[in-house]
Amino acid sequence: MTTYFYGYIPVFKALADETRLQIVQMLSCETMHANGILECFSLTQPSLSYHMKILTSCGLVRAKRQGGYTIYSIDGDRLKYVIALLNELLDGMEVR
Repeated sequence: MTTYFYGYIPVFKALADETRLQIVQMLSCETMHANGILECFSLTQPSLSYHMKILTSCGLVRAKRQGGYTIYSIDGDRLKYVIALLNELLDGMEVR
């Protein structure tokens, strides 16, 4: 197997979870702090931290400390990187 796809695998694994997909969707609309994200889910703080660690480690989400809060935002360049692969895959498909 080629190493071409290795950079994409962590992103797709991160997006394979409904909670993380919802978080990405929320962050695509606005930058949020952890407490704001927590208010939208019935998660514990440690569970949210787990999900955010996965999203930040794959590069989809940026985390910035500001005062006593962590502010999260989408990394648009990383998202475009994934979209480029999906477009490449679509270009290779027959239109049905």
